[in-house]
Amino acid sequence: MDLDANGGNSRVFHRLGAQPGDQPKQQKVCAYWRAGKCNRFPCQFLHRELSGPTPNTANGAGGSSKRGLSSDSGFSGPPTVRRSSNFNNGSRWGRPANNRVVRKTEKLCNYWVQGNCGYGDKCRFLHSWSLGDGFSLLTQLEGHQKLVSGIALPSGSDKLYTGSKDETVRIWDCQSGQCAGVFNLGGEIGCTMTEGPWIFFGIPNVVKVLNTQTNTELSLNGPLGQIYAMVVGNDLLFAGTQDGAILAWKFNATTNTFEPAASLKGHSMTVVSLVVGANRLFSGSMDHSIRVWSLDTLQCVQTLSEHTSVVMSVLCWEQFLLSCSLDKTVKVWAATESGNLEVTYTHNEEHGLLTLCGMHDLEGKPLLLCSCNDNSIRIYDLPAFSERGRIFAKQEIRVIHAGPSGLFFTGDGTGQVRVWNCVSESSATSS
Repeated sequence: MDLDANGGNSRVFHRLGAQPGDQPKQQKVCAYWRAGKCNRFPCQFLHRELSGPTPNTANGAGGSSKRGLSSDSGFSGPPTVRRSSNFNNGSRWGRPANNRVVRKTEKLCNYWVQGNCGYGDKCRFLHSWSLGDGFSLLTQLEGHQKLVSGIALPSGSDKLYTGSKDETVRIWDCQSGQCAGVFNLGGEIGCTMTEGPWIFFGIPNVVKVLNTQTNTELSLNGPLGQIYAMVVGNDLLFAGTQDGAILAWKFNATTNTFEPAASLKGHSMTVVSLVVGANRLFSGSMDHSIRVWSLDTLQCVQTLSEHTSVVMSVLCWEQFLLSCSLDKTVKVWAATESGNLEVTYTHNEEHGLLTLCGMHDLEGKPLLLCSCNDNSIRIYDLPAFSERGRIFAKQEIRVIHAGPSGLFFTGDGTGQVRVWNCVSESSATSS
């Protein structure tokens, strides 16, 4: 019989992962064995809990073959999971089942997304596209083949328009949720915006315009490169261009056309976000800055440089300006007595931020929806920035659009558009 210096069975000792001369209590327990996935033989780590009883050598632990089971085990194939000799009494992976607590995390289960998670309800990761009780998923709109870059719901229309990098615009019937039409614009759509019956689509070197009431189609030339942001203010249409300029057009009711009005220059890199408020135009750029323009003079009156990366989105909320960036922050700006904007609060996230959307829930409480580049949206109550919930997607969500009566829409990198609905706290509690 093969005995060690302490009178123990060295073959059993070695099978549990020890090296000659080592003591079992000095060894580490194999993490892969604990998870039921260790297939090493011999393994340099212990295949038993340190606090557990000494393996019983009479249970056939000795005499193992290189396949990991004794020759008289009655199993001729290689094992997929190696268990220790003290695996009994209904334990799972060497631990008592009644001591195993499943805790849900705030992370989406990647295996569930792919449709092949085997843990079911026992999985500690989320098996849901949302976390929180203040909203619900109404429907999913399938059809786009690439990232959804714009969503528009024209005033007085029962149709939803979505633009994508697959160069198409899809028209969805708001009653049935079915696609009512598709047309190709001949270029990647960088952004989509609506004002009254007009819908504007930004594609490389041109703005495409559609009047949903008259079916009038126009093309506005002048931009250089892709257009990522548009906004209407003071009867002017503004478009941020890839070369850093902001072009403006004014609508001529007599000729029913848009005429060039101005070119605002100052940014050194692409303009990716625009918003109008308090008689000002605010522009966020890849040059890490926000420029503030007077709508009366179309001159830059202030440059905000507190962000350290691309300013992806700007939002006006009452007397405040909110901005988000790939620097993982949301900044809240307020005007001083001199009229200049200063940061009054900075909210930090773990990931870069892509877009902001403000809306009110059914009880009139203000909500801020922040899309992060970890394929999720954080939903915050304002002004406290207390998190109400999260929304998840297979790829990053680049566009969020607030609709009427608590509706909002999201579009992600897979081309999927989702329709969400805010629910009242009482409804969420009763359900």
